[in-house]
Amino acid sequence: MSDTYQFGLPLVQAAQAQKHVTVNEALVRLDAVAQMRVRADDWGNPSANSYEGEAHVVGPIASNEWAGQSGNIAIFSNGGWVFLTPKVGWRAWNEALGAEIAFDGVDWVRYASVVAAGGAASLHRVVEIDHTVASGAVSVTLSVIPSHAQVIGVSARVISAITGTGVSSWSLGVAGAADRYGSGLGLGLNSFAKGATGPLTYWADTALEITADAGDFDGGIVRLAVHFMELEAPRSV
Repeated sequence: MSDTYQFGLPLVQAAQAQKHVTVNEALVRLDAVAQMRVRADDWGNPSANSYEGEAHVVGPIASNEWAGQSGNIAIFSNGGWVFLTPKVGWRAWNEALGAEIAFDGVDWVRYASVVAAGGAASLHRVVEIDHTVASGAVSVTLSVIPSHAQVIGVSARVISAITGTGVSSWSLGVAGAADRYGSGLGLGLNSFAKGATGPLTYWADTALEITADAGDFDGGIVRLAVHFMELEAPRSV
């Protein structure tokens, strides 16, 4: 046995010369995968300024030093790249995505809380935006709720005080349900909302709406976060 089962760490062999090289490589691999954090999962080749211990999940179109390694974990060690083949159930924090990814035995699945052998998954996501409140009685965001999302709730934080003539509070909701996620909400910095629902399924891309209790808005910024689940179908056969 020359490598460990779980992380593929190289083992020192009897009477081996330069044992420190093997030990140091094992430590670098262990540092990369024990609490795994990867820079990204979609790069096809490494950057020119990679640093010791840097890790990636190699993207689907790999070339140069990463050719033939798609889906594997690339770790920069001793000035070059070493590769590990993931096992079912491995998870990693994806720095570029800002979320966890999980290996289901074939693919790395983003946002997955539970994955099945055939590729089906329950995806748990939070989409966060900073919305500048537009002038008028109602300020509408981008379509931040995706189609077929099962929304658990929407939270909010005022990060620049909301202002407006005659406005003393605001409601958070969607078209046709202006206060679904909160009403009587404060205007000042760090005022917040925790609007829990259902879960409630939206069948089309949907915007949020911020509605003044009276008068018109003329400014402010609200950080909005939609908390939801999505269903991933089994992979194609």
